[in-house]
Amino acid sequence: MMLPVQRHCLFRGNLLDALLLTLAMCSLLFGQGQAQQDSRIAELHAEAQAAEARGDLTTATARYEALVRIAPDLSAAYNNLGALYFKQREYGKAITVLKKAIEIDPQLSSASALLGMALFEHGEFAGARAPLETALRSHPDDKNLELFLVNDLTRLGDFEAARGHLEKLKAEDPKNQHVLYLLGNVYIQLAQRTIAEMNAMDPNSVWAHEVSGEILENMKNYDGALIEYKKAVEAAPKQPGTHYKLGDLYWSQSQWEQASSQFEAELANDPANCMAQWKIGNVLLQQSVKPEEALSDMNKALAMCPTLTEARLDRGRLLLRLHRPDEALADLRAAAEAKPGEPTAHFSLAQAYRALGRTQEAQQEMQIFAKLDASARAATAQRAEEVIKSKEAAH
Repeated sequence: MMLPVQRHCLFRGNLLDALLLTLAMCSLLFGQGQAQQDSRIAELHAEAQAAEARGDLTTATARYEALVRIAPDLSAAYNNLGALYFKQREYGKAITVLKKAIEIDPQLSSASALLGMALFEHGEFAGARAPLETALRSHPDDKNLELFLVNDLTRLGDFEAARGHLEKLKAEDPKNQHVLYLLGNVYIQLAQRTIAEMNAMDPNSVWAHEVSGEILENMKNYDGALIEYKKAVEAAPKQPGTHYKLGDLYWSQSQWEQASSQFEAELANDPANCMAQWKIGNVLLQQSVKPEEALSDMNKALAMCPTLTEARLDRGRLLLRLHRPDEALADLRAAAEAKPGEPTAHFSLAQAYRALGRTQEAQQEMQIFAKLDASARAATAQRAEEVIKSKEAAH
């Protein structure tokens, strides 16, 4: 039987799917530039394919082992034998034959991918990196292969390289929760390493405490973040930003008096901090006290930062409470235009229109509010469900 001669096997589509599903020889085989005519080779190949198709990996493996003994220059045969070893978790054997396949044909990217995977599963993370990177260069769109490389890079502690691959995957699929989960873990590792470096220089510096506080806050460890922000204030009480971070954490936890005190201290260090000025007024608004004083704070904040949408929305809400809907209208319109997806702006705008007797416009704004509010609730529920599924998939 005449066997077709082809130097390379080309897998189309997803490389790893092709490797792990059938991994049959792409075509039959070659030898030193001339077509093989050995009927025994053809017979072994056919038997191996048939055995693998019916799930008899033991027989398929035996046939390929016999094949490489009589035809030791066939890279595709070593590639397929390595794939079968890999599927049976005989990683040491897979590594040996896949290295042979690459030695015969250095361009065989399927063997490089399998070799990297086998080395990884064998615990040889440093050795796995090069063949995985080689395979990915040949198949740059293979997301599964890239994720395998990410896992190897994180085992090696090269979080910066892992970050680069994950950012690429995120750009290609922004809603992939698994990628986002892995990326978040990589950033945590990078942050922890940065903190360790800062602490090695000076564990009591304001910068060390601030970055520690930010990381802990992002991880929702608010008690730990509070301790670090307090230490930052103690280390540099006159440095702009320290009191604001502490106050902002109090503010997010609705600890209004502590928040206001820290924002006042921040303004003493940085009089131009319009965020601190706005939040002083917002605290009064949240407490429903001193509306005139809160309005003054909003005016000061907007004088410093005219485009601060949050302050414009709050000023509009305050003017409504002070029964000045005609004045509130401009701020509320501006807030709704700046943040059309913010439900609160449309709700307050509806109240202003209603107070001015503009019933139709009030109804329109209430309809917008109802749609945005329902959409926001649904999105929150969906994100929570996706996070749970991503964590389950990761485990």
